[in-house]
Amino acid sequence: MTDPIADYLTRLRNAIQAKHRVVEVPASNLKKEITKILFEKGYIMNYKFVEDGPQGTIKIALKYDVVNKVNAIKKLIRISKPGMRKYTGYKDMPRVINGLGIAILSTSKGVMTNKEAADLKIGGEVLCYVY
Repeated sequence: MTDPIADYLTRLRNAIQAKHRVVEVPASNLKKEITKILFEKGYIMNYKFVEDGPQGTIKIALKYDVVNKVNAIKKLIRISKPGMRKYTGYKDMPRVINGLGIAILSTSKGVMTNKEAADLKIGGEVLCYVY
């Protein structure tokens, strides 16, 4: 697999489209940090790290609106790809849907959202957009 983050986002997208409640993805430290951010920002209901085997898995409980059965995540878009990395400085920080969505960045201080990175005045690699 050349792009594990794209695989992670695709598994989430497919589970949302199939209206699954829980999705399992292979774990890595970067995926764990992205999952924590999605939970903190309210895009997923819950998550659990399962240590089975050398790699482990992440179980993610997806968040749906009870009445309309609409998922909290509308779009997951991979921005920086292995063939073409996208970096940004803190002055040129991307705004997703005019501030309603989030961009997840990998910075020298760890994985964080675009708003947190702008507050700390650091840039980094733009991993994905979530809204």
